[in-house]
Amino acid sequence: MPLDLTPTQRQRVRGVTLVELMVALAVSMVVALAALAALNIARQGFTVNDSAAQLRENGRFVSDLLQRLVVQTGFKDLSYATTPRPTNVAGLVSNPPPAIYGLNNRSRVSTDAWDAGTAWTSGATGYGSDILVLRFQPSSNSSTATAADGSMINCNGESLTTLPTNRDDRAISILHVGTDSDGEPSLMCSSIPVNSSTVTQTTLVRGVENFQVLYGVDGIAPGNTSTTSPSTAPNLPDRYLRADQLTVSNLAASYFNWRRVRSVRIGLVLRSPPGQSPDVTSATFLPFGVGKSSSTAADGSAFASTDDPGTTASENTFTDTRFRRAVTFTIHLRNDQGS
Repeated sequence: MPLDLTPTQRQRVRGVTLVELMVALAVSMVVALAALAALNIARQGFTVNDSAAQLRENGRFVSDLLQRLVVQTGFKDLSYATTPRPTNVAGLVSNPPPAIYGLNNRSRVSTDAWDAGTAWTSGATGYGSDILVLRFQPSSNSSTATAADGSMINCNGESLTTLPTNRDDRAISILHVGTDSDGEPSLMCSSIPVNSSTVTQTTLVRGVENFQVLYGVDGIAPGNTSTTSPSTAPNLPDRYLRADQLTVSNLAASYFNWRRVRSVRIGLVLRSPPGQSPDVTSATFLPFGVGKSSSTAADGSAFASTDDPGTTASENTFTDTRFRRAVTFTIHLRNDQGS
């Protein structure tokens, strides 16, 4: 027989209506969408912070590594640093290559000699980047040591343990921009051990699309062809020049010019992987800052001049979804750059 329920009891056992169900579903969807939006914003914020932190870390790594490599440049082992260079000795060249060397607007392939490079193709990723060559000897603890003490490193961070056999033997670290296995522009290291011609090339930092180098020189002008040392030079940089302003047709004058280098100014533009930045607003990142060489010159030309590809605003303005960071620093050479 049917239950005899009071009106109050019938109200309690009644189900929800279709309208109430639809309202509940709509409220649930709003809550879910709000949670999803909050999660997406949080994830985007994490990506932004992570990308920015990675670019800062890459900039610090490059700065620290180059600082150590540049101050090693020109170092001579104890057995050669404490003795004068002899003259008229068979097998000993009268004009050895300089300890620091560079090429302006050049890329590098594995078959290049230590002082060679290939002109960039206009529009290529990395266009305008330079090559920096650093030469030095490993260090030993005494004049009778049979192995280096490992305190000197190459650009791969490897400690060098082989001593030079001859006075002009050098380990060589070459910094340049190339592409890694994924086609990403990267700062590369090509290292050549002392007493060897074997070149080992590795990737140091991914996402380096611009690597610019200027050289602080003492007492010489661009394109100098004289080999006479200035009598009033204070042994401090009085101007910054490009590599192509130091290398001239006369080999003796070129090597002389490179031995007048007292500091190195480095400028880089680093980039993140694509899709890291939600902002595609046009932005400019100049490797040497926004200063102009004159009131009518282009932004970024204060040190480099508009003759240096890869340094001006028109070449460093981007609208893609990558984060970027410009890094500039100067390193003073510590060792005597004479032969």
